[in-house]
Amino acid sequence: MTTAGNALVAALRDDIDRLLAAEPEVRSDAPDSVHQMRVATRRLRSVLRSYRKLFGKGTVTAMGAELTWLAGLLGAARDAEVRADRFETLLADHAEQGPPDDLAAVTARLVLAERDRYRAAHEEILTALDDARYRELRSELSRWRGEPPLRHSRAAGTAADFFGTVLRRDLERLQALVRAEPTVAAAERVERLHDIRKSAKRLRYSCEAAAQTVGSDAADLGKRAKQLQTILGDHRDTVESHETILARAAEAAAAGERTGTYEILAAAEDAAAGRALRHYPATAAAVFGQPSSS
Repeated sequence: MTTAGNALVAALRDDIDRLLAAEPEVRSDAPDSVHQMRVATRRLRSVLRSYRKLFGKGTVTAMGAELTWLAGLLGAARDAEVRADRFETLLADHAEQGPPDDLAAVTARLVLAERDRYRAAHEEILTALDDARYRELRSELSRWRGEPPLRHSRAAGTAADFFGTVLRRDLERLQALVRAEPTVAAAERVERLHDIRKSAKRLRYSCEAAAQTVGSDAADLGKRAKQLQTILGDHRDTVESHETILARAAEAAAAGERTGTYEILAAAEDAAAGRALRHYPATAAAVFGQPSSS
């Protein structure tokens, strides 16, 4: 019999290895390295939340706070990197529709400014990686890799039973959010969809941690949760991009610059948000094995 503790240790080890392996890549600013370390950090934090009852009291809260701190540093850099790449692509696809004499100014405000934000945020990451706080976190993670502070009475239970209970709980949490979403006010819908995305991501990571124990059912559920996470992530990215473009357009107007190109890019992102959202009902229904009502 595989115990819940042994199964969780194996899942944690994989996540911790991903996080620690990304550090030298981040230090050298290798392509996609910040993204990989951020994902590993978020993944680990999510698994700790879902399986927190296996741990000693207070240990997950303390570790979660440190992982949240690290994810915040990585997120500032990653978000700037994503925006810069997205704006560069938008300009390549749509700039010819706008006034050509505005292109340099628009590129500076959208792409180059985000590249500068990335560089500044990356410097903050490097400073943090050399700080005692991160060194302590890394040492603690190394200890958790082999001997996490488990609650032994619960860790001795059957892995399949415990993991199955966690998956049902995470699935029910997501289902409650999806069912309630049509009732929220229009102004609150974007944030509610973001909450659904985060819940889908938590379910996905729970499933991936449980796949070796629970089997193909967990793997299949995790894949469906990932699809929902992706759809809503695309929607969130377009909404945030649209808001940023409008903010930069206001800055440009205040500086006496033309804003036609910004308007074209904002319209493109608004349309992209609509396209992403059209896939939401069917993708959400598929997570729960239901036909779409759309």
